Amino acid sequence: MWPYYPELLSRPVPRYTSYPTAAEFHGGVGAKAYVQALDAIAPGTPLSLYVHIPFCKMICWYCGCNTGAASKAQRLAAYLDALETELTLVAKRIGGRGSVKRIAFGGGSPNALSTVEFVRLLDRIITVFAAGQPEISIEIDPRGFTSEWALVLAASNVSRVSLGVQTFAPHVQEAIGRIQPLSLIENCVSALRMRGIDAINFDLMYGLPNQSLADLGDSIEQAIRLRPTRVALFGYAHLPNMIPRQRRIDGSILPDANLRFQQSALGYDLLTSAGYMPIGFDHFALPEDPLAIAAKSGKVRRNFQGFTEDCNDNLLGFGASSISMLPGLLVQNEKNVGPYRDHLNAGTLPTVRGFIPDANDIEHSRWIERLLCEGSVELGSDAETRRALQPFEDRGLTKWRGNILYIEDSGRPYARCIAATFDRFRTPDKGQASQAI
Repeated sequence: MWPYYPELLSRPVPRYTSYPTAAEFHGGVGAKAYVQALDAIAPGTPLSLYVHIPFCKMICWYCGCNTGAASKAQRLAAYLDALETELTLVAKRIGGRGSVKRIAFGGGSPNALSTVEFVRLLDRIITVFAAGQPEISIEIDPRGFTSEWALVLAASNVSRVSLGVQTFAPHVQEAIGRIQPLSLIENCVSALRMRGIDAINFDLMYGLPNQSLADLGDSIEQAIRLRPTRVALFGYAHLPNMIPRQRRIDGSILPDANLRFQQSALGYDLLTSAGYMPIGFDHFALPEDPLAIAAKSGKVRRNFQGFTEDCNDNLLGFGASSISMLPGLLVQNEKNVGPYRDHLNAGTLPTVRGFIPDANDIEHSRWIERLLCEGSVELGSDAETRRALQPFEDRGLTKWRGNILYIEDSGRPYARCIAATFDRFRTPDKGQASQAI
């Protein structure tokens, strides 16, 4: 059992899917900087593409993603038209110099599209980028999944599917507005495997309303029985002031900080005992999975898609709110669908905010990423840095070997808090972030 030090976990901290985080992005960096970065892409540069579909057939109350109801076919069609325009504009800027290695569809729920719309969109991406045979992954809402989708994904050479499971406990599902029986998930997994798609991710959550330790344990045991190749175990972030749909969740029935900690520890124990390798602070993978293989060789990266084996330095985001990461630049598209379309209808890229990191930011970014991905990083002998880390060292959560800082196994749940000591932008009153556990 991990030691519990609530005083170290009391301060909300970012998930550090980038550094600087999106909270530091500003309007002074936008489309002009993005165009310059695209123009600088050298011939043969590996590219990863992320395509955001901000629509769902049904909206879950807990969800913090940028998504809305896919209730009007005309609105969805107009969005896809704008998305294809953005893809074309960026592809023209690159001029065939990049080599697309990966395409990831996220949301929202990409299967809020029809299968015909999905195939048409994928074909457009492959065509304008001359993509060849990239690795393709997609996030799926099991409630809108059909045997037709399984067939289409297999025919489209999709190799990895991520299923939003969250919990198998019916009373917890009811409390978060996401009803999906165990049999539904079983059918999804079976349909995918019948079509040869074996790389399946499960997203699970702890810290949900009315969720007991036993509820979480049962959900994880059911997941282990279905044997996905990866499991992401996220802590629910309750931020109703920022995410209005979360106001439907009664905050008084959420697990307290101590129970959340116990839930996280239980998830770790059950998944590692079942043979899953822990990756970072919330991912788990079977030993033969590419993510686990990357972890063994110290090649795991962290970006807006979480912990990944994707080592490409150029990640291009498409769609409303999507973020692009290029060497020396972070940029984000307009979040709202209407203004996003307006930019593209006017023939301009919808990139509206971003950040240009300096040498100090880049160094701190490397420190944070390596700490979160590998649990160790080589640092200088700066006395101020060591003082900031002293509370963790005093409790046996970290240790030094020369200038190398190591997070002990007991310090794994404190990884984000430890990483936050290197965040020069983080102050007690700086925006809202999620609980560390």
